[in-house]
Amino acid sequence: MSVLRAFLVPIHRQGWPFIAIAAAGAAGLTVLSPAAGLCGLIITAWCAYFFRDPPRVTPTRSGLIVSPADGLIVAIGPATPPPELAVEGSAFTRVSIFMSIFDVHINRAPIDGRIVRTAYRPGRFVSAAADKSSDDNERRSFLIATDDGKPFVVVQIAGLIARRICAWVIDGDTVQTGQRIGMIRFGSRVDVYLPNPVAPLVALGQRCIAGETVLADVATSEGPRAGACR
Repeated sequence: MSVLRAFLVPIHRQGWPFIAIAAAGAAGLTVLSPAAGLCGLIITAWCAYFFRDPPRVTPTRSGLIVSPADGLIVAIGPATPPPELAVEGSAFTRVSIFMSIFDVHINRAPIDGRIVRTAYRPGRFVSAAADKSSDDNERRSFLIATDDGKPFVVVQIAGLIARRICAWVIDGDTVQTGQRIGMIRFGSRVDVYLPNPVAPLVALGQRCIAGETVLADVATSEGPRAGACR
């Protein structure tokens, strides 16, 4: 039974309507053609796979900033948080994580804190892997303040085929590291803004796991890391 549970990943409740629609379509297509029905079955299976919501083991030491998303780190560098958040100061390092359609799309809080402000901005739907998507694409931003007042920003960015950004927290909510805060459908990007002098402890090309991979550590003075493909 324990082996079976290892393979049966929970599905988030938001996915069940899509799975039901795909399953109904597959049943209808089967009546017309077995081959078409098989295609419908594959789409149904993919919907279940996309909306999977596996449990995560989040490190609990104070000061750790964890990845808010599964995916590939495609950019690291100085950047200014979205203007609609009106964040004081501009000295931030942005870490951008690209989520393909095969990654888990549940987004999580990177650190303990309070949601000071959220903001939604409509925009374009260019590829989320492109650096300009941080500025041009539809997005929803979160300003999180820690107990000592440090500001951290998380930005959900729509991708080429994403048409819905979902947020599950609002202004004033208190969040814990690794807590589910939203998701994006289907294929997208999440940016994290670290206030200086907090340095990223990840490298370009590294894969992240939401709620588990440590992006940075407030308690260390270690500088940014470089990586190399082996």
